[in-house]
Amino acid sequence: MDHRSPRTSELLSAIVTAHSAERISVGEVVHALRNRAFGLSILLLGLPNCLPMPPGIPVICGVLLCLVGGQMMLGRDELWLPRWLAARTFSRSLLEKIVGGALKWIRKFESYSRPRLQYFSGTSARFVLGGMVLLLGLLLLLPIPIFGNLPPGIAVCILGLGLVERDGAFIAAGIVATLISLGVMGFLSWMLYQGALAYI
Repeated sequence: MDHRSPRTSELLSAIVTAHSAERISVGEVVHALRNRAFGLSILLLGLPNCLPMPPGIPVICGVLLCLVGGQMMLGRDELWLPRWLAARTFSRSLLEKIVGGALKWIRKFESYSRPRLQYFSGTSARFVLGGMVLLLGLLLLLPIPIFGNLPPGIAVCILGLGLVERDGAFIAAGIVATLISLGVMGFLSWMLYQGALAYI
């Protein structure tokens, strides 16, 4: 039996089809996420970093993830956005590209997902998970060229899926992916630093 209704894939599809306007505000999307705003916001902010996107998108996602992670650490139950950010709009075609490119993988995840290892998704774990989301947001701000945003983007998506489905096993996998992405980004940053020294 399905433990959550609607499922993540259904809710994301509904967000796209519910908006016929060419431009959609950030606030409208967050409102449509209902009581799963934190998990789905994390997922939506991770997806663009796993797909070909225009330059600058990882930076925007990183800033927003820092905002989401900070609020998780503060123990907020509802996601708050500053008015200027909630009013910002983006094209419907961009949302369609992000959601359309991810639905296949999300549905595959849902076939294996179920509530388990509740201590990973409980209230006491929110502070630690919020700190990890904040850290991943900061990693996305690093100017690492050529797929530099991919490792933290994957980690963000795994964490987001685990949170929205309350699946502690996937949250634990997201924690491992966060540690791996931290190591990869640290190595890439060191390589860039060494390369810069070679030209001095």
